[in-house]
Amino acid sequence: MGKYRAYIGSYTRGESKGIYMYDFSSEDQTFKEQGAVEITNPSFLTLSADGRYLYSNCDEGVAAFRILPNGDLEYLNRHSVQGLRPCYLQVDSKNEYLVSSGYYDGKLTVSRINPDGTVGEVTDEVFMKTLGSVISRNNRCHVNCARFTPDEKYILAVDLGSDQIKVYGFDRENGKLDLKDIIRCEIDSGPKHIIFSNDKQYIYLTHENANMVTEYKYSLDEKGPVFEKIDQKSTLPPKFSEDNCAVTLKISDDDQYLFVTNSGDNSVAIYKIDEAKKMHNLCVLPVSGIYPRDMYLFPDQKHFASVNQESDSVTFFNVDYEKGCIFRKGKPLKVPCPTCIAVKEIK
Repeated sequence: MGKYRAYIGSYTRGESKGIYMYDFSSEDQTFKEQGAVEITNPSFLTLSADGRYLYSNCDEGVAAFRILPNGDLEYLNRHSVQGLRPCYLQVDSKNEYLVSSGYYDGKLTVSRINPDGTVGEVTDEVFMKTLGSVISRNNRCHVNCARFTPDEKYILAVDLGSDQIKVYGFDRENGKLDLKDIIRCEIDSGPKHIIFSNDKQYIYLTHENANMVTEYKYSLDEKGPVFEKIDQKSTLPPKFSEDNCAVTLKISDDDQYLFVTNSGDNSVAIYKIDEAKKMHNLCVLPVSGIYPRDMYLFPDQKHFASVNQESDSVTFFNVDYEKGCIFRKGKPLKVPCPTCIAVKEIK
């Protein structure tokens, strides 16, 4: 029976302390609180590839924690990214670099990770500049997400403000960035979050303004990464006409099911991915919470947790893929202003 520790970040307004810790097992998926770590506004958390460290954004920039054998966190350090608080983090597979995405200042930052897990010097930074579009928040650059490609020779930076994915070459030895290409999305679509399929051959991208998810075939040629757009679907139910933002997305371990959360409709959209890699809508159903900012798909792939920022809750659901529906499981977990979740197996 696998045992897990869940770390839930929160905006530290009101009674919130920072990062809340919960234990659960693969059989009993009820979260049991194990304390909290005080830190300012940890709205995004990520684990190192080896599971030894947890990294968080914070008002000071980024923070590093060592994960102890029982799952508790040992604070290591805070480090400035030489800009405003980032909104997204990713660590490379060797735990040598931390990439930070800056929504508020349009900045992409690469920081070196020291051998002891602490965050060290900034090795490169890019303040993105563009005229952007003329509506809503899309009048300047907002780097909302940045991820390494599977070979870690490139970094894909999703710029919501300019409706682009910027492709940077990554010099691992020196931690430097070099712009190689730009993938242009539909005007005013607001690209937000990007993930790779587990087989590393496909990319899925949410669009905050257009409320859709786009699928690209991903490959490499002699010039670098190649993106071939192969499918695109709405994340909303039919006839929905109110304000909404398509937010985060997760994919099942077998690459057969894709989940996207909607803030406004306050729902989750689930898609079946067929053998031709086309997306088919299974359902768009409410998550019994307000502003589902993040979600976690349990190891059995048949249950998920929705992290609902504005209702101070985490709600739990069973998924019936055959019937194309979800069912509430248990009572909501009360967490003040939760924003994100990261989970580690505790051996």
